[in-house]
This record gives sequence, C-alpha cells and structure tokens, in this order.
Amino acid sequence: MCALFGVLFIALFSARLGVFKTFYLSSKDKPFSVHNPLSESDSWMNIFQNGRKIGYSHTTLAKGEKGYILEETLFIRINTMGMVQDINMEMGGKLDMDYSLSSFDFAIASGRFRFSMNGVVKDNRLSVNTQSADSSSQVDIRINDKIYVTAGIMNAIRYDELEPGKSFAFQIFDPLSMGKESVDVRVIGKEEILTMGTLKKAKKLTLAFKGATQQVWIGEGDEILKEKGMLGISFERATRENALFGASIESSQDLTKVASIPSHVIIKDVRLLKRLELEINGIPQQGVHLDGGRQFFKENVLVINKETLTDLTSPKYLENLKPSEKKFLAPSPFVQSDHPKIQKLVNKVIAKDDNPLERVNKIVEWIHKNIAKRPVLSLPDAVSTLTHRVGDCNEHAVLLAAMARATGIPAKVEAGLVYLNGRFYYHAWNLLYLGKWITVDSLFDQIPADVTHIRLVSGASSQQADLINIIGKIQLKVKQIEQ
Repeated sequence: MCALFGVLFIALFSARLGVFKTFYLSSKDKPFSVHNPLSESDSWMNIFQNGRKIGYSHTTLAKGEKGYILEETLFIRINTMGMVQDINMEMGGKLDMDYSLSSFDFAIASGRFRFSMNGVVKDNRLSVNTQSADSSSQVDIRINDKIYVTAGIMNAIRYDELEPGKSFAFQIFDPLSMGKESVDVRVIGKEEILTMGTLKKAKKLTLAFKGATQQVWIGEGDEILKEKGMLGISFERATRENALFGASIESSQDLTKVASIPSHVIIKDVRLLKRLELEINGIPQQGVHLDGGRQFFKENVLVINKETLTDLTSPKYLENLKPSEKKFLAPSPFVQSDHPKIQKLVNKVIAKDDNPLERVNKIVEWIHKNIAKRPVLSLPDAVSTLTHRVGDCNEHAVLLAAMARATGIPAKVEAGLVYLNGRFYYHAWNLLYLGKWITVDSLFDQIPADVTHIRLVSGASSQQADLINIIGKIQLKVKQIEQ
C-alpha cells in the first residue's frame, strides 16, 4: 500500500529536470561548451495529475560572486490511502564558473516530518550530510569527474545543438541509496506544444531512469516548457500569477489505488493460505528478485509457499549466514540500529535470555501497537519513525530492521505487492534471519507474512527505486490458491 511513496520521490524528484536531478550530471560527453555564459532565469511551473492541478514549482538561476546560484522550491498536494498531505521541498545549489557543482542544500517537509541534506564537492569527493529528527549521517562519494547541474546545462546547450538522435549519459545523485544512478537522455525531435495558451516550437527529449521514461519539451530559448512522467503527473510552464493564484490546488488522485493492480480472484482470508500461484507478465527480469527463498519463479509462473517457524532457536543460528549477508547486521543512514534511542528501546522491549524468535515477536508486537498506521510522505528512517510514533509500511519496515539489527538479528527491507480488498497494492516489509530467512510484516502483525506478499526487490529500502520500471507495467493473474 505504501512502498509506492519512496518510489514516487525518486521518480518525480530524482529523474526529472527539477529537484534532485537538477543537482547532478557527469561531465562525460557533456553536450555544451563551458565558454557559453549561463542566462539568468526565473521560471514557474504548474504540476498536474491527469489534468488536475496538484502543485507548483519555482526555479531561479542567478550570477554569484564565483559562479552561479540555483534555487528551487516545490509544493505538491498528494492523496495517499485516502489521506491528503502537503509536501514542501527547497533546494539551493552553488555552481562554479564552468557550471560544475560546488555545494548544495536540500530540505523536504511534510506534516511533522522533515528531512534535510547538504553536500560539498572537494578533491574528487562529494561529501553528503543528512539530518532527520535526532539522527544525522555523513557519506563520502568518490567522483572521477566534475558534477554538473542539469538546469544550468539546459541553459548552456544551444537549441540548434539538440539534434534528433543525439543521446547523453548523465549521472544523478540518488538520495535513498546515497549514491549515483545513471540517466540516459535522448533527443526525439521537434514538436509544437501548447504552453500558457500559445503554440511554441520545442525539442522533445526522453529521460530513461531505471527503465522508466520521462518526457521533456525544451523551447527555443532553452526553457523547459513541459515534463511528463509516471502516474499521469506532469510539470507545465506557467506565469508566477498562474502558478500561485490561478486554478486552485487540489489533491492528486489516490496514488496508491492508481498504481494498484485489480485481482480477478477474491481472497477472503490471506492468513489461511499456505500456497499461492500466479502468472506474471509485462515486466523485465532484470532488477527484480522474484526467485529465491519462499518464492519460485519459472516461465512467468510464480509460486509462493508460506514459511514455517521450526528449528529457529539454535544459539548458533548466525553461523550459516553468508559473508555477503553480514552487512544486514550493520547500521545504515536510514536504518540507524546503533542510535541511542533505538538501543534504549530494544533493551526495554526484550530480555537478555530471549531467543531470536522471541525477540522478533516482542519487537513486532511493540511496533504494531505503538506506531500509528498513517501514510508519511518523506524519506523513511528508523529514528524519525520512533520519534514521531507514526508511519506507513516504509516506516514500519525501517524501524523493525533497526531494532532487529540492534539485537543481533540480520534484517533486510523488502518491497513488492500485497493483496488487500480485491487489489494488489505496493507495500514494504522485512526479511529477518533466524537460522533461515523469514518474511515478517509488522504493519500487519504477521510472523511469517502471508503468501500474498509478492517480493519484487530485497535488501535495502533504497532498492525500492527499482520498482519504477514495474509500476504500470506488471500484469498479475491468480492461478491457484491453497489453504
């Protein structure tokens, strides 16, 4: 129901010519001359979903003492699981005279949740600091080339240079994985589009990010006229007055339902199922984790068997853990298992002589009872979830992962689809190692989780971005259920 939220942040704000992707572009094959001065600009865009205005953005590019200053703000009203929430995003970046990135600041706020991030480029290294609730982290990313800002580059690229068939390989910064991801841009051709009541000539480009495609139209003055992405969401050029005081801002359609998949078979009680067999079509095999563990996938048929909780209490249960899986015992930027708040809670919830399964039962029970089940539109992390005591499946999953790791239990975050009321919704849960890997869902209070949990990605919460290539494409058909 809620794994979609993290994907939306990446799809809408990382892989578009706006917030996150406004930050980062590798210098390889850059299609412009650094001798072209950037033009100062002040642009507004309305944000629509299927014709309904749901927000606006404002971007400025100005000359500074040692280069350029880029600033962007974004407001968007989102409906998720029937709850309407407002998102505010702010970004500032400083560019050197050759348009390369020098530093940036970013913040996102929704309700009581706030996440901020800043970074500095120095000596072939991008140092990123994050802050959320009472937790902070720092990550250094090595870069071989200078990093360029897309908004500045669009000003630097001459209109005549954007010839059909040209393609460019960009690198963007992914805030979930704290690393770089590839974006391929291709020039499609010329089109006339209606913008602010006037037909304008434009060049159409496509941006491919993790298999999903964004479309962008750039006008003759190198101005971005329109962007169109997943779930019917688009950005369109506007005047300041129209963006702020034009059509009233409505909430989007319920994005969880828009992205969900109807089921032709009604399942009355998922907890009673021992086996589920489905036919899956429409998605690539790369980037998904359909086969392995309790799932068996062959020739487009997926079989999911419910796990058993036998032989899990051995004191030497970690001996069979693979070396590559030991990282799921360690803290990470969004799973802060070493944070004092997490450690204090774990020591309160469990007893020293509890076996692994007893620990998991107590942790899941505490999370299920004490974390209010409400959609949150932010980058999920364990400490913020514990501080605010509210969250959707993403927050439940990162908190369970942090608490489990704090007790010495390896924990992964998984995401995929789950059945609810006649539809399959995007959802996140956990995989915990108790001598063998067991699927656990603290939001639904299930140990093990029911077999309608269809795993598509597994490992870290950052891998939810891989769902971008699946949303709107996957086709499911229930073939057989066994109780």
